[in-house]
Amino acid sequence: METKIMNCIMCPMGCEMTVTIEKGTVISVNGNTCPRGDKYARDEITAPKRMLTSTVSIEGGMLPLLPVVSADVLPKERILNCALYLRKVRVKAPVKTGDVIVKDILGLGVNIVASRDMEEHG
Repeated sequence: METKIMNCIMCPMGCEMTVTIEKGTVISVNGNTCPRGDKYARDEITAPKRMLTSTVSIEGGMLPLLPVVSADVLPKERILNCALYLRKVRVKAPVKTGDVIVKDILGLGVNIVASRDMEEHG
């Protein structure tokens, strides 16, 4: 049996939780003040996920880089692979916030979208 202490990041409360794990399975979660903490702890132990924020090169834009974000969470262990993939992506201005920049990145079922408008440089 193993015990881990973690802070919940699901709301501003930041509850400190004690998670008990046995043979890779979460047995109990204590210290959370809402059900979101329990779910977060179980997910974080068994299959951690993260949002990805990055930039891609943009041609003809007002700036050389376009900020992008994953439309949903990605498996934590694949974040670096996704970031490396985005280093090779090039788009053309203009781009609107929410435009899909990479559809279904690395076959993970998550789109990468523009997180700001980027007008064309005159």
